[in-house]
Amino acid sequence: MIQNIPLEKVLFLDIETVPQFGNWRDLDETEQYLWDKKTKFQRKEEFTAEEYYTERGGIMAEFGKIICISVGILEKNGKLKIKSFYGDDEKKLLEEFGVIFNSPKLREVILCAHNGKEFDFPWIARRFLINGMQPPLPFQMFGKKPWEIPHLDTMELWKFGDYKSFISLELLAHLFGIPTPKDDIDGSMVASIYYIEKDLFRIVKYCEKDVLTLANVFRRMRQEDLLDKSEN
Repeated sequence: MIQNIPLEKVLFLDIETVPQFGNWRDLDETEQYLWDKKTKFQRKEEFTAEEYYTERGGIMAEFGKIICISVGILEKNGKLKIKSFYGDDEKKLLEEFGVIFNSPKLREVILCAHNGKEFDFPWIARRFLINGMQPPLPFQMFGKKPWEIPHLDTMELWKFGDYKSFISLELLAHLFGIPTPKDDIDGSMVASIYYIEKDLFRIVKYCEKDVLTLANVFRRMRQEDLLDKSEN
């Protein structure tokens, strides 16, 4: 039962991703060819490879990059401490993020994200490898039994075995009476805000809102009170 999970061991997590380049023409010929080949059967007929890259390039770890990782963990005062790792240099961002797992407090950490098993967790692991680094231990799954993998996914928890079901974090927040994290932007706007408006700080704040909302959705699933964000 999720009520038996020590909440202080859970690291709530969300990432924001964008296409590797802001312009299709910045991809070299090989990358354009491989993108076209990989997405050929996913695109609707009216979408060219270039148009599809602009819209979906930030969804695939092979063609995108992480610009923000926000994490939250419960403090002794009962508030959620949130920290963000962000920037244009993805390798530096990942290096700084990876350091937190050297802390004794996070040696047995349980990762929690919404749709994390399909998106956040594999994305982070893949981008570590692409940048020439080993993923932190909590992201490594090979050789582990399913119950040994320290991953929680609020979308999976909501499914109750119904594998055809999908629910957004925004909808779950609404159902549980939690303030929406989408009061400024949503995920579909991140790439344009990053590349066109060049407002990374706005994206970071959005990512942090998602982490707080995620933690409170998990709390509601345990029939517990909502958390406040620590201001420290």
